[in-house]
Amino acid sequence: MKLQKAVIALILAIIALVTYLILGSDEVEWSKYILEASGLFLMLSALLFLYPILFARKDKEGCVELDPEAPVETAEPVKE
Repeated sequence: MKLQKAVIALILAIIALVTYLILGSDEVEWSKYILEASGLFLMLSALLFLYPILFARKDKEGCVELDPEAPVETAEPVKE
């Protein structure tokens, strides 16, 4: 769910950037505000992509679990 929000923010940033390029070629005065919105969406998407890594849980062995909502599974060694 968290990465879906990051992807949506990234798509909005790209759409805003393309809109800025189109309006910038027509010399529209308020196109710089669309460029600012594009930059904000890019920064937001970067933070949302980092969120699962920054707030990951560690299990008993010290391994990092990137999905904090997933149940903890213990692996058993292979017996030959």
